[in-house]
Amino acid sequence: MDEDATAPAPDDRYARGLEILRVVGGQHDPAVVDALADLAPDLARYTVEFAYGDVYARPGLTWRERQLVTVAALTALGTAPTQLHFHIRGALEVGTTPREITETIAHISVYAGFPAALNGLSAARAVFSEEGAAVEVAADRGPDGDESRYERGLRLLSEIDGDAGHRVVESLRDVAPDLGRYLVEFAFGDIYAGTGLDLRMRELVTVAACTALGTATPQLRLHVGGCLNVGGTREDVVEVITQMAVYAGFPAALNALAAAREAFASH
Repeated sequence: MDEDATAPAPDDRYARGLEILRVVGGQHDPAVVDALADLAPDLARYTVEFAYGDVYARPGLTWRERQLVTVAALTALGTAPTQLHFHIRGALEVGTTPREITETIAHISVYAGFPAALNGLSAARAVFSEEGAAVEVAADRGPDGDESRYERGLRLLSEIDGDAGHRVVESLRDVAPDLGRYLVEFAFGDIYAGTGLDLRMRELVTVAACTALGTATPQLRLHVGGCLNVGGTREDVVEVITQMAVYAGFPAALNALAAAREAFASH
């Protein structure tokens, strides 16, 4: 089935959700329905109807994009290993490559730390082994010609976040200049320079992670603007944040939308 979420679907929310869940989960009888049948059958129904029948069926993002932002959010949260495992497999089911998945998880090291990324990569390794998925190992990110890591990072920082990004680095000069340098060299010179995801997708997974974390509102505003700078749209941002209501809760999504509104107004 085409991964484009704009494809027509049945009118019934449960039937529509079940159809999508079967595609994403690769199962005719989704485990979540059976697992909750004797304990909370209504929650199982809400999962099918709302998460898949309503949110996943929305136009605006492909299923591949929806799975990557979900993997990003669950990696950042670090509290839902079973669901992360499910959505990594789901990403493969809708055509996402192992490289795109590992790049997404590695990207989250910038926003949620190395333990979260390492745990996410362990989950990915397990899923790839179960599914027999071949992993393309990324080449070492060395300097491009005469461009150093710092120069490459500064160039990407300018392209993505513009003056706002430079102000963040400058604000650290008098208190933690090394942290500012690490931000440029590692976050942008290493991670954002990776070839496994384009810049628009990197900003979408960043918006997802910052929304899910709920503790990075200034950074969320910055990256909403960054997403718009590299080809993303307001609709892209709103779709990602709307999906986060499923995985991080409505308060996180509502707070993120308030931050996005400010970023849209100032962009």
